[in-house]
Amino acid sequence: MREGAQSSRCIANQQILLKTIRRSIGSLFALTSLFLANISDAADLSAAEIFTDGMVLQQQMDVPVWGNASAGDTIQVNFGGQETTATVDQAGKWMAKLSPMKASAESRTMVISSQASGSSFQVSNVLVGEVWLCAGQSNMAWTLSKLTAKPNPQSEYEPLADYLRNEIQTANDPLLRQFAVVGVASPGKEVTSIRGKSGWLAAVQGNTGDFSGTGYFFGRELRTQLGVPVGLVYSNRGGTEIEPWIPKREYLNTAEGKAFYENETAKLAPAAMKQHQAAYQKKLAVWKQQAAAAKAAGKRAPRKPSDTFNANRIPAALYNGFIHSLAPYAMQGTIWYQGESNTNYRTEHYRDSMLALINGWRSHWGQETFYFIWCQLANKHAANAEPIDQDNWAEIQNQQREVLALTDDTGMAVLNDIGEANNIHPKNKVGAGKRLALWALKQAYGQELVCSGPLYNSAHVDGIRVIVTFDHVGSGLMVGNKYLMEPTEAVQVPLQRFQIRGADKQWQWAEAKIVGADTVAVWHPNIPAPVEVRYAWSANPEGANLYNKEGLPASLFKATVE
Repeated sequence: MREGAQSSRCIANQQILLKTIRRSIGSLFALTSLFLANISDAADLSAAEIFTDGMVLQQQMDVPVWGNASAGDTIQVNFGGQETTATVDQAGKWMAKLSPMKASAESRTMVISSQASGSSFQVSNVLVGEVWLCAGQSNMAWTLSKLTAKPNPQSEYEPLADYLRNEIQTANDPLLRQFAVVGVASPGKEVTSIRGKSGWLAAVQGNTGDFSGTGYFFGRELRTQLGVPVGLVYSNRGGTEIEPWIPKREYLNTAEGKAFYENETAKLAPAAMKQHQAAYQKKLAVWKQQAAAAKAAGKRAPRKPSDTFNANRIPAALYNGFIHSLAPYAMQGTIWYQGESNTNYRTEHYRDSMLALINGWRSHWGQETFYFIWCQLANKHAANAEPIDQDNWAEIQNQQREVLALTDDTGMAVLNDIGEANNIHPKNKVGAGKRLALWALKQAYGQELVCSGPLYNSAHVDGIRVIVTFDHVGSGLMVGNKYLMEPTEAVQVPLQRFQIRGADKQWQWAEAKIVGADTVAVWHPNIPAPVEVRYAWSANPEGANLYNKEGLPASLFKATVE
């Protein structure tokens, strides 16, 4: 009896022990689960990659901050004495907004935290100043290091290379910073995540060679004139036309744009891609036979055929992959250097394409003002000895000029005196950057200065003469000479590169003379009734010498005489 009782008690104790063990194990599992959940929550909390150490935030404007976290969480952003919150939506996205701030060179820390998990992270060394997007093709992408990597085919430009090499070695401005976007062509799909090449870099020794030449000198000039931190966001792809940089919605606004978009994107269809690949494989097979035969004969093999399909050419593909994800990062606007690739592709459409580009980007950013300032193409190729009727390089330049007259809050840097005949990547990015900065200082910052060289306004007939009136004449017109980075000097020589034509439609070199503060008279003794006039109409208008007294060159133009 006693043994039975003892046995019962023993069994009961064992059961209690088992229950205790089970509860302990359950508690351990619960604690482990909670711990893992917290880790998971912490991993979920993130900000867009541009919000990293060393970033520059835009002054005097609302500053959106965004990222990802668990749905329903509340995210808190603390910076510069401000505290703002945002609720994470069902897609796991959040966006908070900092109120406008004054420029500050003080290195401060942004703290982003999750209320649900208690996790947080910091972004250090944050400045507040001016932020600009630097976009386009290779003349915007070309870094200072690339500009100095090879001897110039024209030795006269080597002093420019030496200047750039010295800039790379001696630059020391920690308040000028860049963020380089790593993008990829994305036909049909808008990329929402930002990828950076190496985070934010300061313009100090060891980093400066990675700065875009055009962007660097633009930013350096803003730093000099404004005295505030400057952040440059680079998003570029060399050898690209303007069409892939335009948002899809802009194409759909017109019947012609929609037809073009649908025709080009149809190339992505499986059947079209299969057909393209089949054709390419046939070419490749023929080449392999030719290459083998050449090798057997001890001859040089023919060039391997390229796969002509290029996703970079699909409409909206570069906007999707390089631009879309950057908004709504607060910035003043963009500087744009592109057009070379359109001199042999849809040249006649460039003006309308540029208008669509500007409208599309502005709509996407949704800011009250988004400035857009571009480089007119620099001079390139051999100079023509006689007037020519058609020049696609000049056509692009002229359409860039026309866009300026059709838009507000825009600017155009004229570069037809600082290019190089045999180099599509001219080294004088100093002049390009400074001339872009003049427009920014005038348009965005309200400085009273001359931001441009003479721009065509009107023309009328006075006897056999055509009287041409210009805007942006500054202190007046002058005949000038520009050499490398030296200041433009006034010279006592005739004006060159003016042309007129009469009813016979034959262009002739014309005589020209400055006859007023903003006017030039143009004539040809054998053309009694001129009907058209133009200036610097050439890919390389060598000798074009109309400037204002501030040393800025006149843009090319073509006009019917009133």
